[in-house]
Amino acid sequence: MTEEKLETLKSIALRVREHIIGMSTDGGCFVGASLSATDLMVYLYNDFLNISKENLDDPNRDYLFLSKGHDVPALYGTLVEMGILEANRLQNHLSTSDNIYWHPNTKIPGIEFHSGSLGHLPAVSLGVALDCKIRGTENKIVCILGDGELNEGSCWEAVLVANAYKLDNLIFVIDRNQFQANVATEDLIPLEPLADKFKAFGANVQRIDGHNFQDLEEAFLAIADQKGKLNVIIADTVRGKGLPSIEARADRWFCNFSENEVSQLMEELHGVHSANIESEVLVVR
Repeated sequence: MTEEKLETLKSIALRVREHIIGMSTDGGCFVGASLSATDLMVYLYNDFLNISKENLDDPNRDYLFLSKGHDVPALYGTLVEMGILEANRLQNHLSTSDNIYWHPNTKIPGIEFHSGSLGHLPAVSLGVALDCKIRGTENKIVCILGDGELNEGSCWEAVLVANAYKLDNLIFVIDRNQFQANVATEDLIPLEPLADKFKAFGANVQRIDGHNFQDLEEAFLAIADQKGKLNVIIADTVRGKGLPSIEARADRWFCNFSENEVSQLMEELHGVHSANIESEVLVVR
């Protein structure tokens, strides 16, 4: 990857994070998980997938399915930076005047499927991948899953079916940020050794740093040489990446910040100073 390309991707990712922070007030959003998935989405849309404003109605384009639908602020922000979604619409987040909400809505251009009920989109994406195989097209289909989402048995059923049909045009990307809601995954239902589990189910597996654009490029380029298997990329990420005051914190998954806190977080994102966050946390058991 050239230095110019790397800097371009970093700049886009910074702007996407700004969009996410902007949506974290007046009702809030799932900030932590959105920030962990930002670099994945930025790389996929800007360097790997054939998706643009001009080809959204073309059945030969590529497809991205966001199974962990609560990460949609990262998707909204990426679609804005791609020119697919108007930036001013983000100001309507959670407003009844628009469809910019906590989970994906297909009324928004660039969003392929409603999601949020975890474990559903692996099956949807494999259905699309199978259709593309039957039609003999070259579409690439990516499904982004959360690590906690893997507690759903439907995810593993999808892996079995995808390998049974040799769907090498399908890629499952696991946002491995180590948390499910406000509990560490390994304290709830341990997932490790995760790569070995996917391999045992027949998949081609790579594990990378999900915030390193060079690693992302190498992993997705390597997929072209893998035939006859589902591809799984486990991307090790950090919840809240980019905001040290909330990084890797179990209690900062869903956040509804004050306007003052949003301003502080914007400054923290740009390395000015640390934010002083006092807003209430959301805890579920």
